[in-house]
Amino acid sequence: MDARSDNKAVPLAVDLDGTLIASDLLWEGLFALLKKNPLTIFMVPFWLLKGPARLKQAIAAAVDIDPATLPYRPEVLKRLREEQANGRKLVLATGTPRKFAEAIARHLGLFDAVLASDGGENLTAERKRKALVEAYGDGGFDYAGNSRHDLKVFDAARDAIVVAPDRAAARWQARHQSELIETPKSDLRTVRKMLRVHQWLKNVLIAVPLVLAHKYFNTEMLVPAILAFISFSAAASAIYIVNDFFDLALDRAHPTKRERPFASGRLSIPFGLASVAILLVISLATAAFTTIEFAGVLLVYLVATTAYSLSVKRMLLLDVLTLAGLYTLRILAGAAATGVDVSFWLLAFSIFFFLSLALVKRYVELRSSSLSVGERIAGRGYRIEDQEVVAQAGMASAFSSALVLALYIDSSAVRELYEHPWMVWPLAPIVLYLTMRIWILARRDELHDDPVVFIIRDWRSQIVVFAGAVLLVVAGL
Repeated sequence: MDARSDNKAVPLAVDLDGTLIASDLLWEGLFALLKKNPLTIFMVPFWLLKGPARLKQAIAAAVDIDPATLPYRPEVLKRLREEQANGRKLVLATGTPRKFAEAIARHLGLFDAVLASDGGENLTAERKRKALVEAYGDGGFDYAGNSRHDLKVFDAARDAIVVAPDRAAARWQARHQSELIETPKSDLRTVRKMLRVHQWLKNVLIAVPLVLAHKYFNTEMLVPAILAFISFSAAASAIYIVNDFFDLALDRAHPTKRERPFASGRLSIPFGLASVAILLVISLATAAFTTIEFAGVLLVYLVATTAYSLSVKRMLLLDVLTLAGLYTLRILAGAAATGVDVSFWLLAFSIFFFLSLALVKRYVELRSSSLSVGERIAGRGYRIEDQEVVAQAGMASAFSSALVLALYIDSSAVRELYEHPWMVWPLAPIVLYLTMRIWILARRDELHDDPVVFIIRDWRSQIVVFAGAVLLVVAGL
């Protein structure tokens, strides 16, 4: 990327959203505001009626951004540093509110001037062109932008630099043969990461009532179970995307989560919103082919997971109890879809078992943090000194789940359901092996994944779970 001119007298103006950073601060600020106060969603239409500038100023007045964690485009930063080294004047020209723009300019230390939305003026398209022309003259500046909103500014600039263009900007670039800075394209792997396909494995819990009722080959029940799995998986992916929107700042401060598609800027928030709409349509349309009871459970799941994303995840202990409840809700969804009754024993076991796994997840977060005593994990309700309490509660929950299972195995229900009930007894030590092994690995700092996903992926756990499943099947023959 060679500079197009050595003329230091011609300033280079640079757009922010989509050009300097691979994101849009309007969308990010909106979700930060909704996370802070969900009720402000009702104010958004009124702000928009007064124009985009009013919405931007309302958001900027209520939330702050961390310029250090934003997904800057390395190709653009490199170019700007080269231009600055050559003594060229750099201008940040953006429709973003001045508060955000100046914070970014101070952080980077590259720009000599900032033009941004201020008061009632939304500095985009024609307004941005006018501001730049008034400041530097028609054709008296070069401009780097990325979208259809930049086309009029391109036309007024001496030279244009088109960065990661949308369709309109790409057509303009091809027609004028202007300089192009391309960035890595999103691929199917990025979309799959957005959907968190591996998390769909959790929805296998929908089949638990069917399996325990020994109805594996009953097509009248199997088909609704498959439809329920599809519906829950689509709904879960939609909620994961929304959760990513609310957690952008937290994810960018995390060593691994900062590579998520939205935190890194590889996918745009509008693309994510469109995906959420499509996923919810798929989920609800699929649910329509099951039962009204399943649709009700699905609705509860959507409300509960949304509440979890907005606020519950930051509440001490309520977060893990909610997670345990959401896993149990999947079992209830399977029962509702297939018409199979679930027992108190199964629900009690599920609550204790998944509460232990939820607690181990929090324990790993505490264990891997570098906080001081008295400090809380970002976005959580736990302090570093809570480690031992969380561990003790998690291991107690693990033993409680095994105890509930043992009491169930000794009940009359098992003797009625299984021809060889003695073959079910090994399930209790199997559950203890799975949970205690996870806790030991967590205390060794060797567990770095979601514990449920870990059980599904770990070959030792797979062997033990398979052995338990075989015992269940054979015991019922």
